[in-house]
Amino acid sequence: MNGKVAIVTGASRGIGAATAKTLAGRGAKVVVNYARNATAAEEVVASIKEKDGEAIAIQADARNVEQMNNLVEETVKTYGTVDILVHNAGMSFVKKSFEDMSWDEFIQKTNDELQAAFVSTKVVLPYMKKQNYGKLVYVSSGLSNHPGPNFISHGTSKGALNSFVRYIAQELGSQGITANVVSPGLVETDATASIPEGFKQQQAAFLPLGRIGQPKDIAKAIAFYASDDSAYLTGSYLPVSGGGEMN
Repeated sequence: MNGKVAIVTGASRGIGAATAKTLAGRGAKVVVNYARNATAAEEVVASIKEKDGEAIAIQADARNVEQMNNLVEETVKTYGTVDILVHNAGMSFVKKSFEDMSWDEFIQKTNDELQAAFVSTKVVLPYMKKQNYGKLVYVSSGLSNHPGPNFISHGTSKGALNSFVRYIAQELGSQGITANVVSPGLVETDATASIPEGFKQQQAAFLPLGRIGQPKDIAKAIAFYASDDSAYLTGSYLPVSGGGEMN
């Protein structure tokens, strides 16, 4: 990935941070996007620079056109172009049963998820089209295909994202731009820290590989789609779940 320029949204922690570090470790110049936690984002940048990588941190809400335009302009000013977009920005959602949930609670996650994917893709597109090259990678969830209790708003939003990506792949393929989905199972991150350890061990026991995922497991799959190793893949959905999505 030497010389390639990557924007990773939601890169201050978890899967995003691991992805930023992995891409930088393989030679990409990385923009560590964050919404709120500047300190954590700067720590990711520092970690990359310690290993002689190139990175900068830029604040932007992935749903906000103006902020994302500014992010891309800053990226181009610093590194010259955009080759890779990893859409990983996490959106909060309501965990309730369908019966207990209102329409507004339900649709908020889908609206935020698709708005972030739509806006992020839209702002990088002119640069990718100009060079007839681009790698779009979107982080989904196994819950889009395998329902879990009280995750209806999250799972539905990620199912919509999966569909969105196929349309993007179909439309942009002739312009040298690929679009693919990486879909993690249960991963050990800040976002899953509140899940009881006993439950995690129980889930791990059901997996063929016998453990839940680590952020670097997902980051390596994202790096494959961000590299030219995946040049003939577009519109694909890759479960990274230790075998959890075989059924």
